[in-house]
Amino acid sequence: MITMSDGIMSKAATMEIAISRNGVSGALHEDESLEQDLQQVMVSGPNLNETSIVSGGYGGTAEGIIPTGTIKGPAVQFNPNYIGVRPPHAQTQGGMSQQCSSHNALTSEELSRGLAVEKFDLVKKWGINTYKCTKQMISERFGRGTRTVDLELETQIELLRDTKRKYEGVLQLARALTAHFYSLVQTQRALGDAFSDLSQKSPELQEEFGYNAETQKLLCKNGETLLGAVNFFVSSINTLINKTMEDTLMTVKQYETARLEFDAYRADLEELSLGPRDAATLCRMETAQQNFQSHRVKYEKLRGDVTIKLRFLQENKVKVMRKQLLLFHNAISSYFAGNQQQLEASLQQFNIKLSSRGSDKPSWLEEQ
Repeated sequence: MITMSDGIMSKAATMEIAISRNGVSGALHEDESLEQDLQQVMVSGPNLNETSIVSGGYGGTAEGIIPTGTIKGPAVQFNPNYIGVRPPHAQTQGGMSQQCSSHNALTSEELSRGLAVEKFDLVKKWGINTYKCTKQMISERFGRGTRTVDLELETQIELLRDTKRKYEGVLQLARALTAHFYSLVQTQRALGDAFSDLSQKSPELQEEFGYNAETQKLLCKNGETLLGAVNFFVSSINTLINKTMEDTLMTVKQYETARLEFDAYRADLEELSLGPRDAATLCRMETAQQNFQSHRVKYEKLRGDVTIKLRFLQENKVKVMRKQLLLFHNAISSYFAGNQQQLEASLQQFNIKLSSRGSDKPSWLEEQ
């Protein structure tokens, strides 16, 4: 905005100066008018509503005065593409934001398109692989296809599955024994409490009820010790079956899947090799050869993994079962022989700690 004082200074700067012949500047006829304007500004101040732009000298014609309210057109419009007049924040929020938004939109669109193409390729590969494996499986079932067989490894795998089924039967029986024997121990404890109560209330049979109560309490104590040994036996067998053996069988399942894929792509390659040798067939044969080699590497790797895990499982199984069977035998024989010291020694030999009876129950103060 150009103020009135700026206009006056412009007049002072642009007025004509008369030069005399002898080189001395003369008095101006506009000095009085300029002095009056300056006095008016000092008294009343500039009138912003009547601010104008002066073209030419001070005191020129009316055509040289252009009111600012009448100025329109491109000369006063903001040009966002003109860098010289754009403030820094306008550049950042203007062109840079537009470029970033367009770049982000393009990047997100390319990313979404790439993900869609990748998913489509995965689904396509999965469909082709499933079709080939299903075809190979049906061919093997009906005796028309050939399969790769490792007799030694297949025998070990079948033996492992049979061993697992038998161990599961032993585990089920051991759990049933634990449940029944726990009921027996609870019955003995209740019977001992009944004998002890009758011993106090029957003076004529106090001695007979007394030693029967002591016998039942001793049997109950030995039964809890035996339960600790049997529970340890059950826990160890359960870990061997459901963790160690199951982990090996999971690798076996992966090996069998890899074997099926290997045979499927081998049959596909053999089928292509029997066909015509044109350009399209040769290209397909090259792709089939690459797929066959990759699945062959995978099959051989998993076969090696299964062989190693079966050997380690056999060693671990023998070590665990030797220890658990010895514990089970010593605990059962000591209990039914009435040898309390040997029964407790068996648990100490295998570092089995028994929880004190009633330790998990709240006290009578907590029940109030």
